Parts: sequence; structure tokens; C-alpha cells
Amino acid sequence: MAIIIRQWTEDDLPNLVKYANNINIWNNLRNYFPHPYTAEAGKEWLAKTIGATPVVNFAIDLDGEAIGGIGLILNSDVYIMSAEMGYWLGEEHWGKGIATEAVRQMVEYTFYYFDIIRLYAEVFETNKSSMRVLEKNGFYLEGVRRKAVLKNGVLMDDYIWIKLRPW
Repeated sequence: MAIIIRQWTEDDLPNLVKYANNINIWNNLRNYFPHPYTAEAGKEWLAKTIGATPVVNFAIDLDGEAIGGIGLILNSDVYIMSAEMGYWLGEEHWGKGIATEAVRQMVEYTFYYFDIIRLYAEVFETNKSSMRVLEKNGFYLEGVRRKAVLKNGVLMDDYIWIKLRPW
């Protein structure tokens, strides 16, 4: 089983739609991630992502098949030394260590290519699996923003996990 993060291509559209169009994935992501996830949404995402510089969004690839996504939001202004990481994985691939490996690769990429000191991820209180993925990659829980997220009409806590660049 070969897991890599790589740039998205137009050929990834069918798998992007296949895996992203899942309510269980959407439940753990911000609302700007569309649901249902249509071919049109996938085309828009790929058009925005392919060829963008710097490269901050990647497909999670398992044996040549895009099965999820991982990316960065580079911060600016006084937060310029920080970046937020987000990721999702097709549900049939959960619990196999794939997200853990993708996050490991993304951390390595981020600290190599960007002058980032602080990498963080925000996780809804119900997503314990994602918290474990981050913990396995050396992230620590910095804090909990109480009742900061409204998703599906439910108000919940937002867990902030961080990893600092090794000194």
C-alpha cells in the first residue's frame, strides 16, 4: 500500500466526486466544502487548484487513486508564521493509517517549503479520530474554543491542535 500526497489533476475528478460526496465527511468539515459534492463542484475545485502557486492543496493518493484531500491555508499579517492544515479521506479508507501518513507527509512538506513556525488544525469535538491522527503526528492540544462551531444546527466545541517547527 503506497500512500503519497500529490498535486491534483483533471483525471482525479471522478474519484474526487466519488469520495467527497459523503455526508459523514461533510459533517466534519466547514460548510464551504459542498454537499452534495457534484461534478460541477469538483470541476470548480480542480480549476482553482491545478496550477496554483504556491502549491498548498494535494490529493491523498493510495496506489495511484485519489481518495481524499489535504491542504494548507497560509496565514498573513501578524499571523504570517502560521498555517492551518485541513484534510479529508474517503470513508471506506478510514481507520487504516492513511490519514496519519498523509498528515505526516504534509507536515514534512510544510516545514520544508514554507517559513512556517506554527502549523495547526481545528477539529470539531465529535471527530475523535482526527484528533488521534494529529496526536500521532506530534501535534498537541493547544486549546478548546467552547461552543465556537455551528454545524448542522448543533453548537459544539472546536479543538485547536498545533505542531511547532522543530528547532
